[in-house]
Amino acid sequence: MKRTKLAVEKRTIIGKKVRKLRKEGLLPANVYGKKIKSFSVQVNQKTFEALFKDVGQTGLIDLEIDGKTHPVLVKNIQFSYPDRTPIHVDFYQVDLTEKVKAMVPLVIAGEAKAVADNTGILLQQISEVEVEALPEKLPENISVNVEKLSAVDEQITVADLKAAEGVAILTDKELVVVKIGELVTKEAQAEAEAQAAAAAQQQAAKAEGAEAPTAPEAEGAKPEEEKPQETAQPEPQEKKA
Repeated sequence: MKRTKLAVEKRTIIGKKVRKLRKEGLLPANVYGKKIKSFSVQVNQKTFEALFKDVGQTGLIDLEIDGKTHPVLVKNIQFSYPDRTPIHVDFYQVDLTEKVKAMVPLVIAGEAKAVADNTGILLQQISEVEVEALPEKLPENISVNVEKLSAVDEQITVADLKAAEGVAILTDKELVVVKIGELVTKEAQAEAEAQAAAAAQQQAAKAEGAEAPTAPEAEGAKPEEEKPQETAQPEPQEKKA
């Protein structure tokens, strides 16, 4: 895992006034943990963005403030939309002797045989898993080797993942990580389009065989009056003597 340092300053500006900090290129943040009282800090926004891009949520950060060091993990980031600029960060101070939970990204390794043979496509179902480990044992990522996947419907589940010693994967073991899906070739697509066109022609032929609708009356034309239909009059019956 990666471990790095980050200098921060105590923050006295809170509430809506933090907008002023952001205009000055400073990012408001909080530090909290099980064994400390939470406190507010501020950090250079560009410095934090570069650091987070490198260490993510599993890299241990030594926050340096007033001559003291606080080992922390990035626990939560709030973003503005639609540009996704960080507007607030929560740092969680850890005890290096106690296990913590974190989300770890999955990285695809190798090329699936089905993809190499052009007989299928690789479909990734999840991109991260939750793990538990000591702060200094948290992995940057977990590798998923897909080279042996050779046929449609073959898959790798969470249960198949390999984590380093001391790292427990907490995510449901039955969840599918990656699988091989059917490959839609140009030939198959062309055949499907041809079948659809043939079906459309059949529908059109059936429609032509049906009774054609009567022509609509011209706009503004006076509707014809309906003539009363002649009804048969009953014949008079002879009276019996």
